Amino acid sequence: MEHPSRSPVSGQAFPGGSKSRVNRAGQRVREGSANTEDLQVIDEWRAAHRAVLNTFKANLRRYGTGKDIIFGQRHKRKRTIFNKLERFPSMNLARMDDVAGCRLIFKSINELYSFREHFHKARFKHKRRNTDNKDKYDYIKYPKESGYRGVHDVYEYDVNSSVGRPLKGLYVEIQYRTLVQHAWATTIEVIGFITESQPKFQHGDTRYESVMKMASEILARAHEKMKGPLPELDDRDLVTNFIAAEKELGLLHMLRGLNSADKIISAKRNAILIISEGKPLEVRQYRDATDALRALFEFEKEMPDRDIVLVRADTSEDVRLAFKNYFSDASDFLRLIGRGCERLSKST
Repeated sequence: MEHPSRSPVSGQAFPGGSKSRVNRAGQRVREGSANTEDLQVIDEWRAAHRAVLNTFKANLRRYGTGKDIIFGQRHKRKRTIFNKLERFPSMNLARMDDVAGCRLIFKSINELYSFREHFHKARFKHKRRNTDNKDKYDYIKYPKESGYRGVHDVYEYDVNSSVGRPLKGLYVEIQYRTLVQHAWATTIEVIGFITESQPKFQHGDTRYESVMKMASEILARAHEKMKGPLPELDDRDLVTNFIAAEKELGLLHMLRGLNSADKIISAKRNAILIISEGKPLEVRQYRDATDALRALFEFEKEMPDRDIVLVRADTSEDVRLAFKNYFSDASDFLRLIGRGCERLSKST
């Protein structure tokens, strides 16, 4: 029987024992044969990403001093990790690069690119995966099939300190979005929470995929003076097709009916969000990040049928904005899409 090695703090070579051990645990999850030890290996590996997140959050904030940027960070939910293993049968778990994520939200595309260019010049040993092609994860220039727009970078953690050395080889994903792009991205996740479809992953009712793709194009043109995933459509046809498609679904009516969470997230800043279908969002708060991470794993064991996520940001309002998809809040999207349709209609 395999036994996971000690935690990274006590000197193991790699969180969870080794990369191959993490990969085996992931494969067993994929096959439906994971045992308690496999799940413990995965928990150790996931927990180790906290230090990576903290390192990158500090670096990003240092480079963003004095700039109007909203910062957030999150651990990928266990259920989301397991679902991704199923969607990508050839992926090794230890190579999953978005388990730890930092999110930066900007007012404009110019500010986004300026900051990213500046951060690429940072003097540290962490390796950016796409150094040979900085446009590889640029979904503003090349939107995803779903209509997603934003820019990602993936870094591999690399330090020589005795504390950091065991974490070498872990990944962190940095997401750069504008407020407009963020409004779309959170709304497509809200749709995934409140319907049986997952347009983000091209799963379920394809009408949601189509209408959100058109919405992405409207937002890009009306608010950012760019073309999006449907550049071939003229403004009039785009707006007409969108209005007809969303009315058939009743999408905007459904989104308007959502109640934004009225929970007040305190200055403790570490928040666990517990999401249950058909039930109000539960928010648990922790002052200490270690306590929050420990509670996250306990809740996941106690409530395996729920989506549970740990988020952190600098203020309660930043938590709400950076992770508003979890609060079923589509108010920004509704405001922007309404103005966008109006602007494009006037331009024809």
